[in-house]
Amino acid sequence: MDQPVCAIVGVGPGNGAAFARRFSDAGQRVALCARSLDLLEKLASEIPNARAYAYDASLEDAPTRAFAKVREELGPITTLVYNAGSAVFGDVDALDFESFRSAWKINAGGLFLAAKAVLPDMRAAGRGNLVVVGATASLKGNPGFAAFASAKGAQRLLAQALARKLGPERIHVSYVIVDGVIDIPRTRAMLKDRPDDFFLKPAEIAESVFMLTQQDPSAWTFELDLRPFGEKW
Repeated sequence: MDQPVCAIVGVGPGNGAAFARRFSDAGQRVALCARSLDLLEKLASEIPNARAYAYDASLEDAPTRAFAKVREELGPITTLVYNAGSAVFGDVDALDFESFRSAWKINAGGLFLAAKAVLPDMRAAGRGNLVVVGATASLKGNPGFAAFASAKGAQRLLAQALARKLGPERIHVSYVIVDGVIDIPRTRAMLKDRPDDFFLKPAEIAESVFMLTQQDPSAWTFELDLRPFGEKW
């Protein structure tokens, strides 16, 4: 098993599926990790060298259980793309504490647990990549984003702490700020009047994510903003 292995946590029909296709196209084995096994099995049947693994990012033992199977079936993990998120919205009056806590549990806590679970593989190899898919909410807290923005902000700072710790070990940690509406059938149906260039295309996001994993250590990127030209920022 000498092919690189990319584990993608949080695989859906948009970005997650696009990440899987891009890493598969590069000749890597791909572990598709998410709660919906029906979708994962369908994607695994379409994407070469891909397998599906049940993974609930809100559960503390999810990375240990899923990644043990990945190692057994595909090999040690060389790249982790953490795409899981909990999009809980509402202002301080509308939110209850459980909703607030669930956003933190998946966005920040889930990243912490996943990172710890893949570090032994990367340290044994003397290199690795950890790409965290974030959002503009990590930089600013609007009223209706009290849970989401604070959780994404914590996720971003955790990624920064990981990057500073792991960089000397040749483990590249990067944070991708995705700013805009993803081009998938559901958003197209909701925003029928918007032109094509309003949307962020998953395949192009995936191309940027893959690029991060190919960078030379002399010129690593930590933070990368991705948005359509028309998106306000």
